[in-house]
Amino acid sequence: MNKIKKAVLPVAGLGTRFLPASKATPKEMLPIIDKPLVQYAVEEAIEIGIEEIIFITSPSKYSIKKHFDFNQEIDNKLRNSGKQKLAELANPNIFHEIDFKYINQDEQKGLGHAVLLAKEYIQDEPFAVLLPDDLFFSEISCLSQLSSIYRDTGNSVIAVNKIDPDNIHKYGVIDPGKIEGSCMEINNIIEKPSREEAPSDIAVCGRYILKSTIFEFLEKTHADGSDEIQLTDAIKSMLSKEKVLATIYEGEKFDCGSKKGFVEATIAISLRDNDLKNDIKSYIHNINEANSKDN
Repeated sequence: MNKIKKAVLPVAGLGTRFLPASKATPKEMLPIIDKPLVQYAVEEAIEIGIEEIIFITSPSKYSIKKHFDFNQEIDNKLRNSGKQKLAELANPNIFHEIDFKYINQDEQKGLGHAVLLAKEYIQDEPFAVLLPDDLFFSEISCLSQLSSIYRDTGNSVIAVNKIDPDNIHKYGVIDPGKIEGSCMEINNIIEKPSREEAPSDIAVCGRYILKSTIFEFLEKTHADGSDEIQLTDAIKSMLSKEKVLATIYEGEKFDCGSKKGFVEATIAISLRDNDLKNDIKSYIHNINEANSKDN
């Protein structure tokens, strides 16, 4: 079985829900405590042995490249001041061996279009797709869970979770089939169905491991009514030729593309931080007490 060595991270979106902050700072670079959102996805990819990370980006998001480039000036200043730990935080060793590549998506034509742009770098290898907006927490990372299934089966596999039917119209939704261990076959997949059209309450999360055969289906996928090429539509076509699996992700997930999810993730990480958790717990306790008195 081919090792998963390449990952695609689509980051070209405008991030309009975070304006005005995202006007000058890419949404993916907004910090969750002291680390930009996109770095969590990059670290998750590196954890499973990814060696090449391909950002599908835009010219206005140069700061993403700058963040992952080695900054010699900062490194020199910190090390000359005896601040070795800070130097490592600024230029983590785990980034040094990664081949970062950047492809501009000149027009916003959907996730499928973004993934298709990576074809020249992926070629005929299996690869991961990570949407940085989705932040996951678990003992075993979401991508690691998918990687294990791919190694065992050789099939493309996507992460899914159960969602509130009232939000079903926001996601790609699967029609689950035969269950095999920790995963299930996908019979069908529909992008953003109405509640009445949805085949289940199981929605696609922002993590995929795909075989390179996805590209032949992406190339034949027509744009939808919003003039976007949807990855889910290509996967749907792929089902006619080969098996695609889904697994219900074990752990917590935060949609950091929304303000609510971003705040929830910030609180969740702060409660995991040894330097912050006691102060944050105290702050939350005080808020609850004040609210109870008001009521």
